[in-house]
Amino acid sequence: MPVFRMPDELIVPDPRLADESGLLAVGGDLKPERVMLAYRNGIFPWFSDEQPILWWSPDPRMVLYPEELRIGRSLGKRIRSGRYRITFDQAFADVIDACRSVPRPGQEGTWITDDMMATYRQLHRQGHAHSVEAWEGDELVGGLYGIEVGRVFCGESMFAKASDASKVAFAAAVERLRDHGCVLVDCQVYTSHLERFGAREIDREDFLEVLWEQGELAMRPGVWDSR
Repeated sequence: MPVFRMPDELIVPDPRLADESGLLAVGGDLKPERVMLAYRNGIFPWFSDEQPILWWSPDPRMVLYPEELRIGRSLGKRIRSGRYRITFDQAFADVIDACRSVPRPGQEGTWITDDMMATYRQLHRQGHAHSVEAWEGDELVGGLYGIEVGRVFCGESMFAKASDASKVAFAAAVERLRDHGCVLVDCQVYTSHLERFGAREIDREDFLEVLWEQGELAMRPGVWDSR
């Protein structure tokens, strides 16, 4: 399959035309309108500072159906301990900054560039991007952020500065999303970490069918309220 050049017009290529690696297009810009159009079509930006903007639509797609969430015994014990306090949309800028700066084992550098951070912060102000925070006392020690597309939540990145903090935040997010009508959490690509939570790979065509059916439907109000 050819790799497309993202046009100047506010359109995106058919996500089913991505190459075997999942790469669909190169170039374009990170205007919030284009990024949201991409998400609504199962496409996401992922690139490094030294690269042009790269747009991806992998097949298969890693997803988690909220009702299939698995919480292991040790994580369940951690959750019940109450060590971490979970909030929603209380510190988006701090979460995305930590996702960018907190080192991950086996990973060098970051794909969260300055332009990416600026775009997602704007999407947060517009009500599209959301964060989940884990606090230990007054310190932010874990969290995640992603994009809401109707009843689908597209997870982007998470971080942890304390043991299991991001896992507790993720479990809380999925349970809250499930209770408010979310039908699918998009995890993008396979990781064993996500598989342990119950995520699995499905055909891109099946993912797109759910996304296009559910992307225009709203979740119940209050999903991002901290109570």
